[in-house]
Amino acid sequence: MSSGFSNADTGSKPADPYKAKNLENPSLREKVEDLVAFINSCKFGMMTTRSQSGLLVSRCMALAGKEGGGLDLLFHTNTESGKTDDLHSDPSINISFLDGSGQWASLSGEAAIVTDRDMVRKYYSRELKAWIGDLGDGKHDGGPEDPRIAVIKVNAKTATYAVTGQSMVSRGAEVVKGMVTGDSPSVHKLRELNTDEIQQCE
Repeated sequence: MSSGFSNADTGSKPADPYKAKNLENPSLREKVEDLVAFINSCKFGMMTTRSQSGLLVSRCMALAGKEGGGLDLLFHTNTESGKTDDLHSDPSINISFLDGSGQWASLSGEAAIVTDRDMVRKYYSRELKAWIGDLGDGKHDGGPEDPRIAVIKVNAKTATYAVTGQSMVSRGAEVVKGMVTGDSPSVHKLRELNTDEIQQCE
């Protein structure tokens, strides 16, 4: 017996016709390249952590860099912020991206708080000073040597994303057709990367 949730018995027909219609499994190289290209097009992502109260918390984060074939994501952080407290107690993390046309990506994995100055200097941006602030003590100045500045490195374990090569008009027509016929529209390239696939990219 399945341990998942179900509220319907559709027999031999797919209970989730959208996924059945849009899910595809091209070569690993194509899946990774298209995912990385989409991430590159998004300047910001939503970082979700589990707070010490047990609740999930999300916040918008600017992508600082990528490693591991483009699937290990890097973000700047203030070491004294709530998200570092969250990750210290539970390194599980999710990063999601969304653009204005409805394309999206979700990567789950584990995060490490990296305080190594070489890495901080490598990805440092002068814009950080505006967010971190200069405390005027000659040490906590918002510069690359400020010990409050660290890098959150997200080691992706799984990923799911949906991209499309169709125009908004074409997708709109597909949706209207589905409303009339009851046939789920083919509007995305829905793809999944499992842990084994991501490890091959490292």
